This record gives sequence, C-alpha cells and structure tokens, in this order.
Amino acid sequence: MNDRVTIAVSDGVADVRLNRADKMNALDPAMFDGIVDAIDRLAAMPHVRVAVLSGEGRAFCAGLDMASMAGGGSMLDLASRDWGPANKAQQVSWGWRTLPMPVIAAVHGVAFGGGFQIMSGADIRIAAPATRFAIRESYWGLVPDMAGVALWRTLARDDVLRELTYTAREFEAAEAERLGFVTRMADDPLAAAMALAREIAARNPHATRGAKRLYNLAADGDAAAVLDAETVEQLKVIRMPNQIEQVRANMETRAAVFAD
Repeated sequence: MNDRVTIAVSDGVADVRLNRADKMNALDPAMFDGIVDAIDRLAAMPHVRVAVLSGEGRAFCAGLDMASMAGGGSMLDLASRDWGPANKAQQVSWGWRTLPMPVIAAVHGVAFGGGFQIMSGADIRIAAPATRFAIRESYWGLVPDMAGVALWRTLARDDVLRELTYTAREFEAAEAERLGFVTRMADDPLAAAMALAREIAARNPHATRGAKRLYNLAADGDAAAVLDAETVEQLKVIRMPNQIEQVRANMETRAAVFAD
C-alpha cells in the first residue's frame, strides 16, 4: 500500500486515515490507488470487525486535486471496470459499502465532491458541526461519477439531491444531518466514531456482518428477497458458537469473547 492511506488495527477496530494532509486529502492518482488498496486489504482482514475512516490534517477530503487531473486524462483512466459493477473512480466510494464489516466515517473540515461521495459509502457518518459539504461536480462542469448517485438514493430525497447537484452549493453539518447525509454530529467526530466502533466490535461479528448484508440488499431487493434473506442470515448465526457466547456474556454481565 502507498503512503496515501494508513491502516492501524487494534482490538478488532481498523483506524483508516486518508494521509495527504498538506493537500486536504485531495484525490490525485496516488490517492485513488491508496484508497482502493486499503479497501482490498480490509476485505482480507477477518479479524477487523469495524473500520473507522477519517482524514488527517484540516479536512476529511477536499475532492479532486484538479491540478493533478488537468486535461481529464487521468480521470478517464479510472473508468475501466475492474471491481464488479464499479470502476476505479467509483470503487473508492462504493468499496466501503461492499466491505463485510461496518464502516464509520469521521468527518471534519470539508467533504467536497469526491470526498463527499467517499464519505457517503460509509454505513454511519459522524461530522463536526462546522464541517462543510458540497456535491461539487457541477462547479467544474462535471457530474457526480464516483458512486454518489447510487449511494445517495438511500440517504436523501430525490429533489434534495437534484438541487444540491445542480447548484453545487455548500452546506454545513446541521443541514447535512437534517437531510440524511450525516448520522449525527460530534465536536470530536473521530473520538465519537472510535467509541461507537468499539461498541459495535463488542457484538457478535457474524451477526453484524449479516445485518450489513441485509441492509445492503434492502436498497434494491424486493420484499420477497429481503424476507428470504432475513431467514438465511438468521440461520447462519442462531445457535452458533458466537451467538451462544453473546447470550452467555449478557447473562454473566461480562465482555463476550468471539471467534472471527
């Protein structure tokens, strides 16, 4: 993995950080590579129960580094589809949604354009009150193309998405929370995200992963498919060692010890 993204794992929680602080974690080709590689690495870590995604320095992610993408060639190079339905540009956002473990984004400073789309791939998003957001692409004469449209449809109303996309206007965390883009606000979003991650990591990891698969299916599946999936996922965990351990730990008022 290049140095654009760092991963540190402790007690089942991966602390994942965009690491280009001098450029407000703006997206250049190396950052795209680093994020995709980080997602691939996390997918191969069964001992990671929750991932927390944040940005070093003054911002979560300021979006595309327009200087490095000048002329459009570099962005067009990202359009090949090597990650199932997603191309490389989309995978940096969509990949967080497809990871087996929950992902919590801790957002501060700005999350513009591509940064806003990356944030939207997380299961849960916690933001500092002064954070500024924007679906920024139309400011540059572009359209959102990093999986944002596929992700936002489960977060906000269609007319809201159209207004924010057509105007590229900025908005802060209180409005983002009201519209559905932010789960909640916290003065220290990284600390809040890590605390929540530790709480989730203390639950049966197989049940948590099954629940994530169900909610991912709910975005597109019809009622019959979702109802069937609920049964399938429950049969995978009920009376299994981790589920039995969860019950015993609850009854004995102790921390559960799970097998990943």
